Amino acid sequence: MKAIEPERITSRQIEAARRALTRHMKRQGRVWIRIFPDIPVTAKPIEVRMGKGKGSVDRWVAKVKPGRVMFEVDGVAEDVAKEALRLAAMKLAVKCRFIVREDW
Repeated sequence: MKAIEPERITSRQIEAARRALTRHMKRQGRVWIRIFPDIPVTAKPIEVRMGKGKGSVDRWVAKVKPGRVMFEVDGVAEDVAKEALRLAAMKLAVKCRFIVREDW
């Protein structure tokens, strides 16, 4: 599955997509997650005045650029993989495209 537009994807979105993938494939085949949320996003609590330093880490995100391969699937039929990746794409905040490797 390949990203079409730039976006920040949270670790929760990645985990939700992974669960949708593995559940639809009934834990057969293999799944590779090619993105990792390594960028911390900080936030201050609600109703806190300005100043007093930076807020604590609120969530972790991964920056995704157009053309980035995010998930790979192997070991299942193409129609099963396509439906599983479609379900996973619904969990992400980025538009995705299903691509097939033709060099095998």
